This record gives sequence, C-alpha cells and structure tokens, in this order.
Amino acid sequence: MAETVDELTVSYSEDGREVVKELDKEVLTKGAWATLMFKYQDMDKATGEYGPTKVTIRRYKKMGGSYRPQSKFNISGEKQAKQIADVLNRWF
Repeated sequence: MAETVDELTVSYSEDGREVVKELDKEVLTKGAWATLMFKYQDMDKATGEYGPTKVTIRRYKKMGGSYRPQSKFNISGEKQAKQIADVLNRWF
C-alpha cells in the first residue's frame, strides 16, 4: 500500500509483464482524501501491444498510514474525454 500520494500508481504487472502502463499522473487534491487523474494504456494480452490511451480519476482515503482506493471513474476514450472537457468548459 502507498503511504504517500506520490507512490500511488495505476501501473500493474502480471507474470513479469506490465499489463497496465501509466503514462502520466496529475494530483488534483492531497490530504486524508486524495484525488488523482491517471493517463494509461492497457496491454492486449493476446498481442502484447498496448491499446488506446485512457484516463481514470481515482479517490483514495488515508487509513492506518496508507492510501486505500475508495472510488474511480474511467474515461473510455478520446471522444468521451473531449465531451467531458466541453461540458466543463461550458459550466465554468
């Protein structure tokens, strides 16, 4: 478990292969509750190739000295990301 926000990642390996590759990370909030946005790619296990870039927004709560995942929202692709950005730009 991660003890600091900087240690949080979405990178994930199975059998020595990185099946989720983190490309970038943005810390949106810090503290007892942390919110982070990650840019990442999933590996197609059949081909070994990484798929399209995706985004996930994750909330963590610090309990017992470690950050634990509480919730997440995955943005499935570029089109959805642009729609969300358009709405936010209109609202704010």
